[in-house]
Amino acid sequence: MTATGTGALGVLDLQGGVQEHLDHLRRIGLEARTVKRAAELEGLAGLIIPGGESTCLSRLLRIFGLDGAIKRAYDGGLRLWGTCAGTILLARENAGEPPILGLIDITVSRNAFGSQLDSFSREVCVPAVAREPIPVTFIRAPKIVRVGDRVRVLLQLDDYVAAAEDDRILVTVFHPELTPNLAFHRYFARKCGLYPDGAPQASLDPGWTPQSWMRFSHHV
Repeated sequence: MTATGTGALGVLDLQGGVQEHLDHLRRIGLEARTVKRAAELEGLAGLIIPGGESTCLSRLLRIFGLDGAIKRAYDGGLRLWGTCAGTILLARENAGEPPILGLIDITVSRNAFGSQLDSFSREVCVPAVAREPIPVTFIRAPKIVRVGDRVRVLLQLDDYVAAAEDDRILVTVFHPELTPNLAFHRYFARKCGLYPDGAPQASLDPGWTPQSWMRFSHHV
């Protein structure tokens, strides 16, 4: 399966939920590849910065020189999507800590839900992304506690924002890649100017299992 338009999508491959995102992107018919070096950003339409451990990811970004490379690629038109820890990395303000990439005008509160034991799943309605409810998973999630004037709120839950975007960046504090739902990956693809061709149009992929990503582990 291929996608109309030009370019591919990348997934930052330093730490965290890399293969799960690759699985979802390939299920919707998109070319997708991992990014470990600055040169691998070349030719990408968009980059997903996955969930993981934000402190570890920020150190690895600096070690591999990817922090500056991502900013330069962004200035050149690269679209970005941060999930969970990726949202922390992209935020302009990180409550109580210095920002890392600082590319979207939001403030996040890190580990706002508590420990790993406080993780949970629920269904949410995000009209801009899908017409039907979307299952989402929160794992030691941050909260978006402020959005700038040019940031659009996609999902508000209780006293915090769980998903938001500006013209070139999407952020979600949850993990769409840990469910069978493909809606957010389709949405980001469209944001990048890529339109899946030939992939099932249903948001839920009946062939998905929590272990589906493992088929990529020895081939990427």
